[in-house]
This record gives sequence, C-alpha cells and structure tokens, in this order.
Amino acid sequence: MTSFTELQQQRRTIYALGQNVQQTPEALFELVKSAVRYAPTAFNNQTVRSIVLTGDAHEKLWDIVAKRLKQEVPDETAYQATLAKINASFKAGFGTVLFFTDTAIVKSFEENVPLYAENFQDWSEQGHGIAEYATWLALTEAGLGASLQHYNPLIDEEVAEAFDVPSTWRLRAQLVFGSIEAPAANKDFVGDDERFKYYSK
Repeated sequence: MTSFTELQQQRRTIYALGQNVQQTPEALFELVKSAVRYAPTAFNNQTVRSIVLTGDAHEKLWDIVAKRLKQEVPDETAYQATLAKINASFKAGFGTVLFFTDTAIVKSFEENVPLYAENFQDWSEQGHGIAEYATWLALTEAGLGASLQHYNPLIDEEVAEAFDVPSTWRLRAQLVFGSIEAPAANKDFVGDDERFKYYSK
C-alpha cells in the first residue's frame, strides 16, 4: 500500500497527458466529489465548488481558452506556439476539473461572523488549495497525471455561459488530468536550511 508520503512524492505536474484512462468518467466524477467533500474549510463553510468536464465538454473548455488567448497574443507565430501547447498539454488530456469559490457563502460568513470578516476571503483561498491538492493526490493515487492551470479571469465569462455556472461562483483554477504519456522532469528543491526551522523550547 502506498503511504501518504510516497503519494506526495509521486504527484508531479504532468504536461504530457493522454486519454488512455481505465476509469469511467462517472468514477472520476465520484473521485473528485469525494476529494472536495472531505477537504477542510474554515468554519466548515464549504465554499469550494467544482465542475468536472470530460469528452466534448473538456475539449470545449480548451477551445474557449484558445479562442480567448488569440485576443491576448496578437503575434501569429507566438499564438501558434501557445495553441500548440494548449492542444498538446491540456486538450489532449482526458478531462478538466474547474474549481470555483461560491462568493455568496463567503459574503454570508463575512456578514454573520463580523469578528473574522476580513479573513474569510483568505480562508476561502486556503480551502481551495487544500481541495485542489486533495483532488490532485486522488488522481495520482488512481495512476493519472495532472497539471493545475489558471486561465481565470480571462475565460470566466465564456466558461460561465458554456457550462451554466451560477453567478455567485468565481472561477479559481483548472486541473487538467489524463494518462501519463511521459514522466515529469527532475525537480530541484530549495535547501532545507532556507525553508525550515525547528525549536524544541
């Protein structure tokens, strides 16, 4: 059985993704639901929302990204390089998890728990980090690769229209996943003495 530490070490950003996936889309939807459901949030306010896209819906998302970036990258040569990356690293994958914050919940806690009002936005972002990491680890455990992208807010309006996103949901990240077609490169780490301290008294 893989330990949690081993699972952490296996999780990497994978850009060479494919569609050679053994799990059904429905099983992966349940995997994402479980990972997000059991990820902790401040005051258990459960501000994280997610939409899982596979098949045509997954491809539609990355077509939206490509079309939107065309407006941001007017140089045709540069755009073609961007388009190639989108197609090879993202659209080629099996699916994408869209992560959102339900801003209505954040606002309600700001109003109803005024002592901590200024913290709830930060805490919602922390909840996102945990939910995204939990989902990524769950996908890793399932033998899949993933990479976390942030094309928001450029694509927010188009995504909301395409996937019937409630008006209070704010897009925060896109976790694209699929089969691992090539391993990640070696990862360098900052020295422990620069990152960690320990005191016993």
